[in-house]
Amino acid sequence: MSELARLYPVFQPSHYDLLIDVNRGDKLIKGQTTVTGNAKQKSIAVHQKDLTVESVKLDGQDVPFSLDRDHDLINLELPTNGEVTFTIDYTAPLTDTMMGIYPSYYEVDGVQKQLVGTQFETNFARQAFPCVDEPEAKATFSLGIKFDEQPGESVISNMPEVKETDGVHYFETTVRMSTYLVAFGFGDMQNKQTTTKSGVKVGVFATKAHQPKELDFALDIAKRSIEFFEDFYQTPYPLPHSWQLALPDFSAGAMENWGLVTYREAYLLLDPDNTALSTKQLIATVIAHELAHQWFGDLVTMQWWDDLWLNESFANMMEYVAIDAIEPNWHIWESFQTSDVPAALQRDATDGVQSVHVQVNHPAEIDALFDAAIVYAKGARMLVMVRALIGDDALRKGLKAYFAAHKYGNASGDDLWNALGDASGMDLAKIMKTWLEQPGYPVVTAEVVDGQLTLTQKQFFIGDGEDKDRLWQIPLNSNYAAAPAIFADRKVVLGDYQALRSQAGKPFRVNVGNNSHFIVKYDDTLLSDILDHSDELGAIDEMQLLQDLRLLAEANQVKYTTVLPFLSRFADSKSAVVVNGVYRLAIKLKDFVTPNSSEETNLRAFFNQLSANAAKRLGWTPKAGESNDDQLSRETILSASLYGKNQASMDAAHEIFTKHHDHLEALSADTRGLILANEVENYGSQALFDELIADYRKTADASYKSDLTYAVTKVRDAKLVAELVAKFEDSNTIKPQDLRAWFAGVLANAAGQQAAWDWVRNEWQWLEDTVGGDMEFATFITVISRVFHTPERLAEFKAFFEPKLDTPGLTREIKMDIKSITTKVDLIESEKDAVNQALSK
Repeated sequence: MSELARLYPVFQPSHYDLLIDVNRGDKLIKGQTTVTGNAKQKSIAVHQKDLTVESVKLDGQDVPFSLDRDHDLINLELPTNGEVTFTIDYTAPLTDTMMGIYPSYYEVDGVQKQLVGTQFETNFARQAFPCVDEPEAKATFSLGIKFDEQPGESVISNMPEVKETDGVHYFETTVRMSTYLVAFGFGDMQNKQTTTKSGVKVGVFATKAHQPKELDFALDIAKRSIEFFEDFYQTPYPLPHSWQLALPDFSAGAMENWGLVTYREAYLLLDPDNTALSTKQLIATVIAHELAHQWFGDLVTMQWWDDLWLNESFANMMEYVAIDAIEPNWHIWESFQTSDVPAALQRDATDGVQSVHVQVNHPAEIDALFDAAIVYAKGARMLVMVRALIGDDALRKGLKAYFAAHKYGNASGDDLWNALGDASGMDLAKIMKTWLEQPGYPVVTAEVVDGQLTLTQKQFFIGDGEDKDRLWQIPLNSNYAAAPAIFADRKVVLGDYQALRSQAGKPFRVNVGNNSHFIVKYDDTLLSDILDHSDELGAIDEMQLLQDLRLLAEANQVKYTTVLPFLSRFADSKSAVVVNGVYRLAIKLKDFVTPNSSEETNLRAFFNQLSANAAKRLGWTPKAGESNDDQLSRETILSASLYGKNQASMDAAHEIFTKHHDHLEALSADTRGLILANEVENYGSQALFDELIADYRKTADASYKSDLTYAVTKVRDAKLVAELVAKFEDSNTIKPQDLRAWFAGVLANAAGQQAAWDWVRNEWQWLEDTVGGDMEFATFITVISRVFHTPERLAEFKAFFEPKLDTPGLTREIKMDIKSITTKVDLIESEKDAVNQALSK
């Protein structure tokens, strides 16, 4: 395995003149890159990938060069060191990999069109132009774009266009920035624009396959997010404009290119007349996340990829801070508790998980760093802890100093802790390094031992784990004054329990608010006291009890049978976070039953019992003026009701489908996916299958596409399953960006699992060739591990993936997923009989 060789210490570029000519018809890129920089020695290198280099010249003279394709390099022998300017002429293919410069495909009125965009993170700028493709190698960029331009087409980039000469569009020189943030897009676009209070132009751009009104929501959120961040960071947005561009083909969710943020259409555009609240919240947080990056990541950039968390963890927290400020009625922090928190807790409990700060030793490992549950979710949770410790005043003061000290440059994690520590007067580095550098998290056991209230901390594992005696500096957030603010020891005795209980007048609790990254195991005395006063608990508190019990049950530290009563206890809650906690736990029970068995019949009856009252209360039609909680709970409740074979729910969904058969897209987005899924599962036919696939191909509505994916993957008929799996490689039906969702849906379907598993094993090379360079490629393996839970599937998983253990970027994922499936298999073996006996009652 080749080690990473860093180029920046030897050659520091200061400016690039880029001339890029793209021919969509010939699928060819012609480029000329002129680089000015400081060469520390005569032998230097710049990055390239898949470029055909025609010449390198300095002062009109040829410069000797050689290509090292194994390491993505052009090696140059300069006539002199010091300040140099050289020009590289090259060509490159225009590929469909969704990396570098690439075309997106879409249809308008049956005519296929192309919108060309870019994706340069992590290290794909080198596919577009020769450069030192490292975050630290910041420079200014003057960009000229030429393309096979048709009437009505336009081109946008990081900076405003200043002129067009001979078909070349020239853009204002950028501020100093990293190569991975350079971006442009061109094609037949529509847009809507507005201006912030401080004069920043904000625009949303999309293809004309969409209705103009689909741009409105994003424009409003983007404008208000920038205004919020300028105020919160006390640092002006540093560019003239902020364009948001929806690309029909996009491998990631969104990308924070400075001044030209790119998005998957599903995360930017929406129909304001028919979109679920959960979808609006998702899109709003994605937009706010990318715009938080314009400061945190773009203005100040991590020095190297090992500090990726500096970019992503902070943006992940700030998306919630921003949306909570601009849409306070959404209570968006509850969404953080039901999405980021459980993802982080689940992933971080498996031995072998990466730490938030992790070393990178091979180029392929850079993309593997983008572990959403760790670098994004756990990292955000770390920063939520920091915010709770120091407060917003110190946070804002520290950030202002951080931006002022490092703007247009690079920083490390220590720089951030120093700035926030100076602002708050706390030694944050000492506290936070235990969370940054160590993988995993602790379980705090709270118990009464010989009359003394005692706390201990120990690393929490789901499954086997090597206990390395790790200790964390834990912000306890207890409701008893006797508990330390920071719990840094293995064990602490707080004092006589009865005296403390009498003095406090309430049950003992820690991690109040569920903001710190640990779980709690209360002994029977303390848990009973909490439950006896459950009327004093808030929604987050109830959800937290369910969350911690679920994880403890998965780790076999408590028995599933002792957890089942909690589901019934909280099933009728009117809080969306509690409902989420109930069914996140209940769904785990599906692993304990065999499909189409008497045990599954009992489980379905249990789901019906849990959901019946709420399903009847909520109904299938959203009501005017209903609470956000009801809107957010409806899909979860009705999904449980359908799994429970509730006849009234099934009949109601079928009746709505029949009534709206001729305009399914117009069904309420709150329940459309469930209505379609019910039809496929219980009234499926070839005609219905063909109709839904045809709808999927022709609609431009990403929300409707998602609902169709959810529904169609529930097909039961073996012939239709085979027909569907055959479409996995038909990009005219299923775009590569959407393939994982289709694959996951069929794999989770008992009637489709074998076909999907056979496909991925037989077509692995095709999959790797198609999406293998994508930072989300490894998540195809994760998806499989989430579904598999039998000894037979574990053996097949190991047989297929163990030979791939040495594949750079996949090693950690394969090891962790083997451990994850093994843990489930062992747990099911030990608990299955007891769980099924309890369900039969």
